[in-house]
Amino acid sequence: MAKLAPKQLKKDKLLEQGVSLLLEKGYHATGLKEILDTVQIPKGSFYAYFESKERFAAEAIHHYIEPFILRLSGHLQNPETDGLAALKAYYLGLIAEVAQTGFKGGCLLGNLMGEIGDTSPLCRDALLDAVGRYSALQQTALERGQKQGSVRLDRSAKSMADLMLNGWQGALLRMKVEQSVEPLQAVCRDLLDDYFRA
Repeated sequence: MAKLAPKQLKKDKLLEQGVSLLLEKGYHATGLKEILDTVQIPKGSFYAYFESKERFAAEAIHHYIEPFILRLSGHLQNPETDGLAALKAYYLGLIAEVAQTGFKGGCLLGNLMGEIGDTSPLCRDALLDAVGRYSALQQTALERGQKQGSVRLDRSAKSMADLMLNGWQGALLRMKVEQSVEPLQAVCRDLLDDYFRA
């Protein structure tokens, strides 16, 4: 495993802390000083890592989505594993984690889409890229399920992946208000256990 340079380590710490604060407070309520203070980096040094707060948020979006991409990819590693079962295992793991965190935060992508998705072209592009990659991986799982006979063939894998992503985002919003995993469980039950099935 390659050793990261000190500058990259600090940048990764800034991104990690930034993701936490963006999830907790949102883009507009998260100040640079707060992020820098938690990582113990002087304010003037921020611009050695990022040209602006907007660039920082765009990179935080990519930093945020990467573990989700890796985790879902891990569920799909074995080509013999049914695609629908892999997708369900992935989402059930997310539901368990959300319950442990006390229903806080939701999804950074969804939160930022609502807050700055139409006002920041840079962040909008980062959000579109992250959502596209995430949806494409779910599409891959559903295509595998179609080939294996567990997923219906009269709908495209792409349309079902988009439906799952859209349903999940809406369920995350309801989860935060209701303080319950039931909206998330309902999306999985209604789509993964029913609508998507062959």
